Amino acid sequence: MQFKSIFLAFALLACCPMAHAADLGVTVEKIHPGPGNIRVALYATPSSFRHEDQARQVATAPANAEQTVIWFKNIPPGRYAVLAYHDANNNKKLDLRLGMFPIEGWGLSNDPVVFGPPRFSASAFDVAEKGANIVVLLHY
Repeated sequence: MQFKSIFLAFALLACCPMAHAADLGVTVEKIHPGPGNIRVALYATPSSFRHEDQARQVATAPANAEQTVIWFKNIPPGRYAVLAYHDANNNKKLDLRLGMFPIEGWGLSNDPVVFGPPRFSASAFDVAEKGANIVVLLHY
């Protein structure tokens, strides 16, 4: 009986390769160096997109250069979207005027043209088993 269990386990591993986690490099460009941090949120689902508390991961870097690279480690292959912003006042949110117009620098993966709230599908990209590198341009 034990031999059958071991054989079954090896058979499952042979027919169904496991997905390897990879690294995602996000280069944020066109930063206006100054106070605060660059915050980069990685989203794995359309329903979580733009809700930082539901992001898969959030990373920060000082906003002291025109460009910075942020690494997300051990990301399973799949479809993701990124929202980055210059959190100049360090309140851990993208400040908006009238509740809809960003007043801090912001950017999305794929740099889509947006009218209204940005959509996950316009910013979505694939992370393969070997990883990925993307560029996000900030708009002020």
